[in-house]
Amino acid sequence: MYQLYSLLLTLGFIVLLPRFLFDALRHGKYVAGFSERLGFFQNLSSKKKVIWLHCVSVGETQAARPLVERLRFTFPDYSVVVSTITLTGQKLAREVFQNKAERVFYFPFDWRWSVRRALRAIDPDTVLLMETELWPNFLHECRKRNVPVALVNGRISAKSERRYRLVKKFFRSVVGNLNFAIMQTEADRERLEDLKFPSDKLFVCGNLKFDAGNMVSSTSLTEGIRQRFQLTEADDLLVAASTHAPEERILLETFQRLKTKHFKRLRMMIAPRHPERFAEVGSLIQASNMSWVKRSSPANVADREAEIILLDSIGELPAIYVLAKIVFVGGSIANFGGHNILEPAAVGSCIVTGAHTHNFQAIVKEFVEEDAIFQLAPGNDGEAAATLSTLLEKLLRQPELRDDLRKRSALLVQKNQGATECTLSHITPLLQQTGVNSNPPTESRGQ
Repeated sequence: MYQLYSLLLTLGFIVLLPRFLFDALRHGKYVAGFSERLGFFQNLSSKKKVIWLHCVSVGETQAARPLVERLRFTFPDYSVVVSTITLTGQKLAREVFQNKAERVFYFPFDWRWSVRRALRAIDPDTVLLMETELWPNFLHECRKRNVPVALVNGRISAKSERRYRLVKKFFRSVVGNLNFAIMQTEADRERLEDLKFPSDKLFVCGNLKFDAGNMVSSTSLTEGIRQRFQLTEADDLLVAASTHAPEERILLETFQRLKTKHFKRLRMMIAPRHPERFAEVGSLIQASNMSWVKRSSPANVADREAEIILLDSIGELPAIYVLAKIVFVGGSIANFGGHNILEPAAVGSCIVTGAHTHNFQAIVKEFVEEDAIFQLAPGNDGEAAATLSTLLEKLLRQPELRDDLRKRSALLVQKNQGATECTLSHITPLLQQTGVNSNPPTESRGQ
């Protein structure tokens, strides 16, 4: 099966090569770190044992921050190295792990020869994979080298479970290479157990992103943005985070309607999910005939009164949420399953999201049940736009309603913290098998 998988992987690469080349030439994707993606690395200079932590993109990198801090404290005789797949994840990882990880690099393509080359160079003693990063050849090669591997902050959606059932025998072989899996929720644990992963190797610790919320804000960055754009308490700032098409169009139309209803100090920051769409969204804003500026442009006098600010930067949203009266979390009117609501929740934001939040189903469900978020009802784009406009007007006119939701949101995050220590309690025996000295972890939440 692994040979068939490798063959299909190669055929898929050949078929998609024109798209890869287009994205590389147009947006610079896949060019950065290409040699690393092929497994070419310089050997690590450190003599310490190595923990290889693999993230995917920005979300997993942010979630990993408290875990890296605790690993460095608890296992000072280990070096931590971090890999990502996306360019945005790589940029953020290089920033937040600058003095905490010995190396940050791109994860190799999942061909056996590139994986083997990477494993020889990095020579990890333990591998931790974040969330859903189950790469068959990588896991198989780790097992052949006797490198223990654990899935941390793991999740499996109902949709993913259905896909895995189509290749159930192969999937069992792939996850059989894991020493254990630490899942976010009971539902995630049950799905993996239903796919015949051993129950005695399954644990539930909650979501690391609840813990990461306390680490991602930057007072100096917040103040810098506040001063540059002259944001005051009188401004009704709407932050649209991680947006996809057609959400920007819907938000701009909603914004224009609200401006006609005497919300004269209404301003909006739009942060598209994918950097390659910055120019597209800029053109959309330009066509709206509203005053606007780009975050990446040099500071100028227009920043002070711009109605729309295009946040064409990476990793700055956590520092901006605290400035917002309302945060809309995207990928949720557009059917992309939603994005992380915990970062704005951690700073007590008033959060609005669309109906499509299956990527964070358990979290959003809990927030809805606790009246800690406003979620739009299912409907087409027109219905979503109308509902969003009505809801935002209501929130802007009722500050006490916003404040109540903000308090509930922050309290719910605090209630669910503790996943880092729980995760560490399961990882510790695995790392101590090598006989490396460790500092005792603090009390965990348990299983």
